[in-house]
Amino acid sequence: MSALLPSQSPEYEALLTQLKDRIRQARVRSALAVNRELVMLYWQIGREILQRQTDQGWGSKVIDRIAQDLRQEFPEMKGFSPRNLHYMRAFADTYPDESILQQVVANLPWGHNVRLMEAVKDPEERLWYAQQAIAHGWSRNILMTQIDHQLYSQHQSGAVTNFERTLPDTQSDLAKDLVKNSYTFDFLAITTDAKERDVQKALVDHMRDFLLELGVGFAFVGSQYHLEVGGEDFYVDLLFYHLKLRCFVVIDLKMGDFQPEFSGKMNFYVSAIDDLLRHPDDRPTIGMILCRSKNKAIAEYALRDLQKPIGISTHRTAKELPAPLQPELPSVEQLEQELNTVELPYP
Repeated sequence: MSALLPSQSPEYEALLTQLKDRIRQARVRSALAVNRELVMLYWQIGREILQRQTDQGWGSKVIDRIAQDLRQEFPEMKGFSPRNLHYMRAFADTYPDESILQQVVANLPWGHNVRLMEAVKDPEERLWYAQQAIAHGWSRNILMTQIDHQLYSQHQSGAVTNFERTLPDTQSDLAKDLVKNSYTFDFLAITTDAKERDVQKALVDHMRDFLLELGVGFAFVGSQYHLEVGGEDFYVDLLFYHLKLRCFVVIDLKMGDFQPEFSGKMNFYVSAIDDLLRHPDDRPTIGMILCRSKNKAIAEYALRDLQKPIGISTHRTAKELPAPLQPELPSVEQLEQELNTVELPYP
């Protein structure tokens, strides 16, 4: 029998896969390093301008002169317009602490940083968005969408959950970030009196948009997912698997106000999935109840003595949003275009 050519052997295929992965990782590291150097350079230029204007009383016209001289010296570089130099000065003024710049902000593309400076004035909130954009690889448009949807405020208020009591500390922190206080289904064209099954079908039909609203890490498993318990049939509205948390996530959709009995039903679903689907390496299944509105006190009582991790959030569509906000929301077409042109977190 003739020996296999190297390119036909499993060992060669494994080596080739390994080399490709290393090359891709090196390209990512190289791009990130280039981005960091560029952002740091812009900050340093901005700091020099700011210091001289502050200490020596240089006027704003010096920026036009610097832009002209730098473009003459470096005609191949596109970042030395007067407008961009004004952004550099503002950037240095916004981030006087170089340690924060190096640890967080320098890992974002310049365009992201400019948008953050313009859209978010509170330093703590701006830093939070920067951290989230890095962690989730948000493109510039998705970052602005999250700001428009006031994701920071939702994070601050938080959904009602029992995660601190029912999950290990490390998973509890991740799970709390997973569940928003409110979800906006502005991409659904449904009537105000739509039934739960109608909304569920619409969410499945617009799964890409739904996954964007849920956040990074969700993988869709099924709709009306069948469970057989004690010889009877049960159906979970929506079942996902979260790749970062390494656990199943059950979503029960309700069109009305939260009722205490919803938590008991969800507790049953989570227990069944833990027994029937959960792999020994998986972490505990998490339940999410999405309802039209909730009374916080009732929700907290409903979860108090349950031993399964469950969160309660609300949902609303564009028709339920205040009128001034509706024109600012992206259309379905815009969301689809955004998903097709997602930027990596480097230039």
